[in-house]
Amino acid sequence: MRALVINCTLKPSPEPSNTEALTEVVTKELWQRGVEVRTVRAVDLNIKPGVQTDMGEGDDWPRVHDMLLESQILIIASPTWLGQPSSVAKRVLERMDAMLSETDDEGRPVAYNRVAGVVNTGNEDGAHHVIGQISGALADIGYTIPGQAWTYWHLGPGPGPDYLDDDEGHDWAARTGRAMASNLVAVAEALAARPIPAPPQ
Repeated sequence: MRALVINCTLKPSPEPSNTEALTEVVTKELWQRGVEVRTVRAVDLNIKPGVQTDMGEGDDWPRVHDMLLESQILIIASPTWLGQPSSVAKRVLERMDAMLSETDDEGRPVAYNRVAGVVNTGNEDGAHHVIGQISGALADIGYTIPGQAWTYWHLGPGPGPDYLDDDEGHDWAARTGRAMASNLVAVAEALAARPIPAPPQ
């Protein structure tokens, strides 16, 4: 089984990413459950604006799209800015819009029988809003969102330290992240055993 993590931090490599640090809790648990995990830091790529799978010369999205189709598990990881998912996360979701019209050999939307979850960090409240926005978009595309397939770390309202600067709340976020990984694997295995059929015509 394969998982793809798309880290939607605004920070280019090799700058430390709070979102990546929390995501590593989830990926470690996935590895321990036998899942092969690949990670993409989207800001490092040239992901052109648009809603097509290939936006032409220099577009790095087709490579990410291929990785999406090779993975049974998807994790979108995003910081919170102004109470919203990052602009990078929104760009990723916009490009995934093209998957709505893509089907497999059996006529199923290509996101069917794949599961997805969300990791979110920030130092102000708004995690549930960000998780809801990203989860809703992924469900629209056709991904199955297991119960409690998310984790987050938010220190609370107002400015404050980042995830990498403060240990407060790490135990809860890590415990929730391990549960997220477990739930993603369990539902992915269930869908592999009993796939969702193509929609009725």
